[in-house]
Amino acid sequence: MPAPTTLGFHLREALIGLGLLLGHALARTPWPMQRAFGSALGSVAHALAASRRRICRRNLDLCFPHLSKTERAEIARAHFREYGQALVDRFFLWTAPRKQVEARVRLLGMETFDALKDKPLIVLAPHFMGLDAGGLRLQALHRMATMYSLQSSPRLNRFMLSGRSRFNQPLLVSRQEGMTKLVRALMRHTPIYFLPDMDLGPRDAVFVPFFDQEAATVTSVVRLAQRTGAYVLPLVTRLTPDGYEGRFYPAWQHLPDEPVEEGARRMNAFIEDRVRESPSQYLWTHRRFKTRPDGAPSVYRQRP
Repeated sequence: MPAPTTLGFHLREALIGLGLLLGHALARTPWPMQRAFGSALGSVAHALAASRRRICRRNLDLCFPHLSKTERAEIARAHFREYGQALVDRFFLWTAPRKQVEARVRLLGMETFDALKDKPLIVLAPHFMGLDAGGLRLQALHRMATMYSLQSSPRLNRFMLSGRSRFNQPLLVSRQEGMTKLVRALMRHTPIYFLPDMDLGPRDAVFVPFFDQEAATVTSVVRLAQRTGAYVLPLVTRLTPDGYEGRFYPAWQHLPDEPVEEGARRMNAFIEDRVRESPSQYLWTHRRFKTRPDGAPSVYRQRP
């Protein structure tokens, strides 16, 4: 008889496989049906995923204290609905023909990217709902490099890597491999698609404000830009009723003499401004403030 851990692993992989089959089938249904299913899935998750719902609401309490409790609750419900839609959309994005993907995902301001693509370039992509859509659409136009997190499920990991490597043979680097390959890519003028706004712990991070909260912020973008002379070009991709819209914003640089803290502060201020424009589409289910300054209590500890 298999050990319980082995049995549990195979059961989980079987359930993930069943979910992937369902997702592939759903990706071939009409677009309104995909979006309706995703919205319903998100509503169910809002009702049942109590831990993630608490994290989402706590983040909104911290970042939007000026809103009423009712207003924050509505943002949370919309966030889960849109999260469900974006999750279901991945099956379409990672399996549909290229022309269909291009029709569903629009990129605005491509002339900014085109002017910089032959120089060291970091495409800064905050965690909005369209993160994968914008990255894949850009990758269909130009070879890119990016960093990803390994999934605990081998089956899910294979599906994710297959979907993200469909066009132009991108360089995909796991977090476990470190930054060396990305530095080399930048030096060869291969643009990197960088996700800078998650709390990855105190290592290589500084505490700078994000919505008036001291947030552990990775310094990789600043340090890479200073080391390579790269431009930082923001791309924010949002969910729309008929697909996605990615928008490039003006690029900036981090000069060698700029303090790292100041560079991280500038980046957070930019992301904060974009979040205020569409608050439900930011990744509020992530514990953005889990790493605390020395002596500060957890903001996610469940209150009695």
